[in-house]
Amino acid sequence: MIASLTVYEWPETHDASQQLWQGLRDAMRGHGIDAPDEVTREIFGLELCRHPELLFAQTCGYPYMTELRGKARLVATPHYAAEGCEGPAYCSWIVVHKDADAQSLADLRGTVAAYNGSHSQSGYNTFRAAIAPLADAGQFFAGLVESGGHGRSLELVAAREAYCAAIDAVSWAMVSRYQPDLAAEVRAIAKTPSAPSLPFVTAATRSRDEVGAIRAALFDVLEDPELGDARDMFLLTGATVLGDEDYEICLEMEADAARQGFPELA
Repeated sequence: MIASLTVYEWPETHDASQQLWQGLRDAMRGHGIDAPDEVTREIFGLELCRHPELLFAQTCGYPYMTELRGKARLVATPHYAAEGCEGPAYCSWIVVHKDADAQSLADLRGTVAAYNGSHSQSGYNTFRAAIAPLADAGQFFAGLVESGGHGRSLELVAAREAYCAAIDAVSWAMVSRYQPDLAAEVRAIAKTPSAPSLPFVTAATRSRDEVGAIRAALFDVLEDPELGDARDMFLLTGATVLGDEDYEICLEMEADAARQGFPELA
């Protein structure tokens, strides 16, 4: 049995992450689920979410729809207290260096863009959706840099090694809170289309009763006053139970970009 709470974890939130897991672990046990004592930090990303022993993790909506349906089950979609988030929905902010001339998306033409990875909803898919109407014969940027993460994308923009990047609203808010010096070097010029935020998932082999128990434990934690400070460290305010159909918008963004002749960020 494995579990993870590493998404949106910063050095400053490590203790809060531990508290949230302990609360969730104990709540799951109270609902009859044999939860592990500690989260795993050895397995990440799609490998983690495909693991047959997965109990609880968080993934991105775009890879959930393209890679994980049938291999993971939705538990709930979190709400965050961050600008650009509304209920279970979130967007990305397209950012440039604080001294850049760009004031709009059109001004990014011919620049170098950083993106965290091609499986990302917030750093790639919604970025592509925002740029697609402006692209010319499938081309818009002069170059791309794959950064591996939103934090690194921000560092590249701050260092002028990339001109722009799409940073998800929660990451942007957390950078502003926990790395204000980095946040001060960049500014947002546009907002991307919204989609449901990163869902909590469990293994596809879990029964309906097990998923219900995991979900009930999660809502216990989201309502536990003793965990309020830990939730605040992650800007976490609640959750909504969504289905696969709610995440179809991620595939619609991909399809719309392809119809406009912009199947890849380029």
